[in-house]
Amino acid sequence: MANSYHLYNMRTQLKKDEKLLIIIRQHWIKLVLPVFAWLLLTAILLLLMTNYTIAFIIILITAIYPMVEYINWKYNLWGVTNMRVVDESGFFTRYSKESPLDKINNVEYDQPLMGRIFGYGNVDIQTAAEMGETKYTLIHHPKLLKDTITHAQEEYKKIQITSQATQLAQAIA
Repeated sequence: MANSYHLYNMRTQLKKDEKLLIIIRQHWIKLVLPVFAWLLLTAILLLLMTNYTIAFIIILITAIYPMVEYINWKYNLWGVTNMRVVDESGFFTRYSKESPLDKINNVEYDQPLMGRIFGYGNVDIQTAAEMGETKYTLIHHPKLLKDTITHAQEEYKKIQITSQATQLAQAIA
């Protein structure tokens, strides 16, 4: 069942019988600092510089910073399927990391006071892999991400048990 938090589709291809449950990215608050810094610089330049042509050129060049941060934000997402958690990022270069649901040992989230007010927090995923722990920061709806992963794990275990029972019954028969 797809969730309404789909703001962008994953580039990772789904496997046979795999269903996308949710896609979440970092909270929009991650973009506040770059935009605020650019607006502050713009205001200072317009107030202090007498040559508006040079000020305008500097403003355009420094606008690259919030634009790059926006692109990073847009293409950095986490998808949960009924089989795995996929971490994707990158526009020019690409990064993708997958954690199979049966290899995830623990999922936890925390939200500071401001995070509770604005709807962001951190999610920690501990896996049996060499890397061990992955911490995702400033996640939009961290509890939803955590709950989706833990629910998907429960459903995955039920399917695995049912499959093993069916195979055992077929072997006996």
